[in-house]
Amino acid sequence: MDPKSFVYSAALLLVVASVAVAVSRRLGLGSILGLLVAGVLLGPYTPGPVLTTQVEDVRHFTELGVVLLLFVIGLEVHPQQLWSMRRTLFGLGSLQILLSGLLVAAYFKLFVPEWSIALLMGFSLALSSTAFVVQILREQGEMGSRQGQTAFAILLMQDLAVVPLLALVPILAERGPLPKELPLWEQIATVMVMVALVVLAGRYLVPYVLDLLARQNNREAFLLGALAAVFIAAWAMDHAGMSMALGAFLMGMMLSSSRYSAQIEASVEPHKGLLMSLFFVTVGMSVDLSALALNPWQFGLHVLALIFIKVVVVFGLCLLFGTGQSTAWRVAFLLSQGGEFGFVLFGSAKALGIIDDRLFVTMVAVISLSMLFTPVLAKLGNWLALRVAEPPSGVPERLRYGAEGAAEAAPARVVIGGYGRVGHTVGTILASRGIAYVAFDADAGLVARWRTEGHPVYYGDISDPQILGTAPLREADLVVLTIDSRQAALRAATLIRSRLPQAIIVARARDLVTCDALMRAGVTKAFPEALEASLRLAAESLEALGLSTDETDGLLRGVRRSDYALVRAGPEAGPEA
Repeated sequence: MDPKSFVYSAALLLVVASVAVAVSRRLGLGSILGLLVAGVLLGPYTPGPVLTTQVEDVRHFTELGVVLLLFVIGLEVHPQQLWSMRRTLFGLGSLQILLSGLLVAAYFKLFVPEWSIALLMGFSLALSSTAFVVQILREQGEMGSRQGQTAFAILLMQDLAVVPLLALVPILAERGPLPKELPLWEQIATVMVMVALVVLAGRYLVPYVLDLLARQNNREAFLLGALAAVFIAAWAMDHAGMSMALGAFLMGMMLSSSRYSAQIEASVEPHKGLLMSLFFVTVGMSVDLSALALNPWQFGLHVLALIFIKVVVVFGLCLLFGTGQSTAWRVAFLLSQGGEFGFVLFGSAKALGIIDDRLFVTMVAVISLSMLFTPVLAKLGNWLALRVAEPPSGVPERLRYGAEGAAEAAPARVVIGGYGRVGHTVGTILASRGIAYVAFDADAGLVARWRTEGHPVYYGDISDPQILGTAPLREADLVVLTIDSRQAALRAATLIRSRLPQAIIVARARDLVTCDALMRAGVTKAFPEALEASLRLAAESLEALGLSTDETDGLLRGVRRSDYALVRAGPEAGPEA
């Protein structure tokens, strides 16, 4: 490829995408719709500049963004939490696939001659888009909400259903039994083996490797090791005929209780964001406007029928499973589109000669256009939910991370940056009062020591901008900075104040100069460590000379109220900044 051509394409993509996203967000429709529109404008089916005609190849590459997205979600979902969702996962999820598939198949039987092809179309379109739904939920901060948990459980069941659907494609099309070289029992055995290997690697091998790299303070190797674990898990599931995203999710879930989960998420997040944006652009590029032009009314009817059937089915099932109307409306419209795995199922059917090129192009366009409508449909679902507003759901919006990393019912309100002698003391006192907290420290050995004693400490540098986007820090009410390094503390304070403007920040400082610098950086209250120790010694000395405790306490309060004016001229103030 000509480097100049590549740079031109990259610049064109960034300009068009940034403008489209800015306009979309300005209209309150979120960033996804803007990326889809950018893809339509730059795709091979519209007049104007074309980035590439190899849309299918590019989309396969950008699906790595979906893999990383599900890995990050897995880092925030603990095994106990997944077990608590089993009724929704297997009950609601299975019924949604079955009923949606049959009803969509019944609709398409009006347009195709054979029931086998109609069933193939119905069950392929019954799958929704994990990438779109999860990204919208994360943008709205609703992954931990009842509608987020319900939608995610259904999507996870759809990922599990991909293997039998792929295996049944030849049978549904009446093309004979499954290939003899790959019988169903062998596929199931392969899936079980691969799942077991991913689970064991995520539970034991990967944390061991990451621990070695963290103790060497090798950030680059740590990132590469984490990415390698994700993609090996994705490859294993793909080899077994399942969704790559499912493998990444399992690996993330196994690492969720690891002390490195926050740092892994912080390292992966920027790469995930870039690839996800490109994925949405390539979906937009897949919209074949010429296919729409051939029979626009019938095409529009297909999209509307798909959305209507899935909304009705999901809404009814959610009510049946007791989610309430508000949650039911939100989930129904969130899951109303076709999914990216429909591309795979229709591609498999086309390769077997079950469907022709015209039907394949039509189905790809139906899925792509239904995805295009998803942000607007999600807004509609939220609007309907507000009209039937209910009491808040019992599912917590935020999760508390206990000593072993398990999700609990109460929110994690306090974050401690640095878990040395000062941070440990603060954490111990908070725990004695029943206050949940999460601590971060960049010393892997120190983290390992406190984790073995049951303290909720995670490996990570709180002055790293990416750490601030991880689950424990996103909605912290109070941040306690006990970092020894002056520059690291200032950098952390500045970043936290910019990302969490409402949070209270309490910081430790070595002297008054550092204390003043931290206050300018946005810290709510800073305490000069050496000076406080000196004041305490002075108070003890006065009490030994006969002053009462009340008098010495009043003296100390006066010094603090005056911003340490009594001692600012002395050496205790610290070196000049």
